[in-house]
Amino acid sequence: MGSEHGDDGLRRRGCSCTKDDFLPEESFKSMGNYFKALKETPSRFIDRVMTRSDDSAEIHDMKARSGNEMKKTLTWWDLMWFGVGAVIGSGIFVLTGQEARERSGPAVVLSFVVSGVSAMLSVFCYTEFAVEIPVAGGSFAYLRVELGDFMAFIAAGNIILEYVVGGAAVARSWTSYFATLLNHKPEDFRIIAHSLNEDYSHLDPIAVGVCAIICVLAVVGIKGSSVFNYIASMIHMVVIAFVIIAGLTRADLKNYSDFAPFGPRGVFKSASVLFFAYIGFDAVSTMAEETKNPGRDIPIGLVGSMVVTTVCYCLMAVTLCLMQPYGQIDPDAPFSVAFSAVGWDWAKYIVAFGALKGMTTVLLVGAIGQARYMTHIARAHMMPPWLAHVNAKTGTPINATVVMLAATALIAFFTKLAILADLLSVSTLFIFMFVAVALLVRRYYVTGETSSRDRNKFLMFLGLILASSIATAVYWAMEKDGWIVYAVTVSIWFLSTVGMKFLVPQARAPKLWGVPLVPWLPSASIAINIFLLGSIDEKSFVRFGIWTAVLLVYYFLFGLHATYDTAKATLKEKSALKNAEEGSVAADKTLHAT
Repeated sequence: MGSEHGDDGLRRRGCSCTKDDFLPEESFKSMGNYFKALKETPSRFIDRVMTRSDDSAEIHDMKARSGNEMKKTLTWWDLMWFGVGAVIGSGIFVLTGQEARERSGPAVVLSFVVSGVSAMLSVFCYTEFAVEIPVAGGSFAYLRVELGDFMAFIAAGNIILEYVVGGAAVARSWTSYFATLLNHKPEDFRIIAHSLNEDYSHLDPIAVGVCAIICVLAVVGIKGSSVFNYIASMIHMVVIAFVIIAGLTRADLKNYSDFAPFGPRGVFKSASVLFFAYIGFDAVSTMAEETKNPGRDIPIGLVGSMVVTTVCYCLMAVTLCLMQPYGQIDPDAPFSVAFSAVGWDWAKYIVAFGALKGMTTVLLVGAIGQARYMTHIARAHMMPPWLAHVNAKTGTPINATVVMLAATALIAFFTKLAILADLLSVSTLFIFMFVAVALLVRRYYVTGETSSRDRNKFLMFLGLILASSIATAVYWAMEKDGWIVYAVTVSIWFLSTVGMKFLVPQARAPKLWGVPLVPWLPSASIAINIFLLGSIDEKSFVRFGIWTAVLLVYYFLFGLHATYDTAKATLKEKSALKNAEEGSVAADKTLHAT
């Protein structure tokens, strides 16, 4: 007996790795239970599709499953610098050159404006949710509440993909700028494996090392990470100011003579990829659980960081294209090479140093955000609950952080940046579109309160908004000329939004902070995100489809049954608690009566 308790204590102190840490649910207790669960898959699936969580369950019940609380130490200042640190990195320093040279020319600044407007609309939607449901799960928690378990799981899988792929892309870019700093080419630090496919054969050990260092920083504690982040981000802003001011002193207006050589199509194609440069702000929403005053701090932090970021991006894009003709811009390290081209060879070291600083903070904030997403997904038992554990001493989810960064390092070791960026944009735009849909559902539909007539009108208008947005994007993707189809689809989108505004009453008002101009802003967010999806290449959609198919296989074999069992067990516990309370009240009454 003594030895059993000793072993148990030992296991708790070390890394807990028994079957119950990964598959503790009733369906996985025996093979008989599992086969029985598989037979019930259709009815369980319907139950999960139809069931929605609620704010209270996400804020209280789900958090309790992590064992320990995350520490509330963050203010709006921390969140704003986390936002800047999360966003300004590889996107501006790498993708600007690639897109200006190959797809949009000097009009790349318009691409940044288009993707920036889209990102800002998404920021508004995320902010309302983060204020109302301040938990670590970010968009996963919001979709669970408004669209149900199944849609939340599909989004969750893509959130994980987004973070792992995004981190891998930044880690590889880190190697590129590190090479520039040491006067080498990036390939000098990579190992070429000739037996592998060309897209996966440039092995990057430095990217793996960077991921390992970030992992240590992320698990130590959120406040320490915050201090490191805003010191690094401030240094980064100084470098950006230098690039803009010094670059504009070497500007040549002749480089702007052919402003949009690839036309509007090039601008929008670039916007769909440059959207990658804005992602990261959603990581800030996952820190809501660690924020002192979510109602005040999250709106200031999120919106403030996005305004700063958009202005920086546009000024840097203008500077780059004024320094060099777009055809001569280097796709790997555009700013460093641009300074060399105008005779300021020394400046490339400042640029490379700033880029490394920026990419380091992007990796750090991404690591913090992805671990918190994974923690909340594991709290719902869609992933093994072992990943939901929060360390008592550091107040951070160590298991989730280590697993996610190991996956990031593995992909960074093998995969080229171009593949990563396109794949990432599909996943991100898809999730942002769903969050905008969820916000409309939150405002216009409350179970048990919204009449069936109002619900049907809302669903009709929402369906028309989605259908017209998809039709616009598909027609754009087909590269057809002519404006008649656009006139029809945009008119349907406009009239559907007008219909929702004036013919469907809002069922719920935000308690603390709300998105302005509902339904216009969420509807515009849906339309822009879907339109940008229409500008992404076919191969990226194929990869996205393969990943979604893998997710569905996992869901129907494991995730569905784990969440179903957990939901039923929670319901049983609540029912038993209620009965116990009622019994206690009845006993008290009897006692008083006698």
